[in-house]
Amino acid sequence: MTLETMPFSRALNAGLRKAMEDDPRVLLMGEDIGKLGGVFRITEHLQRDFGDKRVLDTPLAESGIVGTAIGLTMTGFRPVIEIQFDGFVFPAFDQITTQLAKLTNRHEGTITMPIVIRIPYGGHIGAVEHHQESPEAYFAHTPGLRVVSPSTPNDAYWMIQEAIRSNDPIIFMEPKSKYWQKGEVDLEQSAVPLHASRVVRTGTDVTLVGHGAMVTTLLEAAAIADGEGTSCEVVDVRSLSPVDYGPILDSARKTGRMVYAQEAHGFTSLGSEIAATVMERAFYALEAPVLRVSGYDTPFPPAKLEGTFLPDADRILEAVDRSLAY
Repeated sequence: MTLETMPFSRALNAGLRKAMEDDPRVLLMGEDIGKLGGVFRITEHLQRDFGDKRVLDTPLAESGIVGTAIGLTMTGFRPVIEIQFDGFVFPAFDQITTQLAKLTNRHEGTITMPIVIRIPYGGHIGAVEHHQESPEAYFAHTPGLRVVSPSTPNDAYWMIQEAIRSNDPIIFMEPKSKYWQKGEVDLEQSAVPLHASRVVRTGTDVTLVGHGAMVTTLLEAAAIADGEGTSCEVVDVRSLSPVDYGPILDSARKTGRMVYAQEAHGFTSLGSEIAATVMERAFYALEAPVLRVSGYDTPFPPAKLEGTFLPDADRILEAVDRSLAY
């Protein structure tokens, strides 16, 4: 075991570096990712070390970036695309959802699309509109795409490598508020399966479930609840499509209660889908309905109001209290 403490951002950088060292077909594409190293410096020094034919600065044209990557994939490359901010992905939405997601099925499986699209998403950075959104449900709703979101530096390091090795297109959602979070990375562990959810805190009274940056908030809420005599189990979804329901259902059946929390809007969201599935498949084990805590169904507000819009530990604990009251 080789443990190294590093920020989430550097873990991603190290994971990309390892993937490029292991496979010469891997190349990086995006706006300002070369000499600058990207807005969040995720690709810092990679162009210096691998050259500008493997780390490509592109024009500001997201649709063109994805379309070019699709063509490169058909000639044997494995592109990794960086979208600068979550709200900037929509100019490429047509290429992603009507071309990339469907090409393998359209060709009856004779071609694969090993493309990773990295999207920094979510709030808590005090930015303006189109820089703090959570669009993961759009992509999880689209057959043909796989969607994942790490919540720790260790997962960031391993999941980006697993995503690059996949022969399917992966939407890799990076919680940008965690870029500066430090944590231990085991550089020698066996990679955790990319599409596996995981219990990150055990408990007996209520199951708390979420993904990305919200996992940290759930752990905070669980610690507070524990001090008040309520034992909360926390499950990190990790893979948003497909969802690994095993650990989620096992936990819900054990505790009899579940709260799902997310930064994204609540209506027709990942939380909606997981709540409905747990209600269907674990109904007779539940002592209360599955409750959801989410961002409000409004456009993302100005930065000074993000603390009101985004769920915090207090809103999660209020849901826990409601669940226990049934």
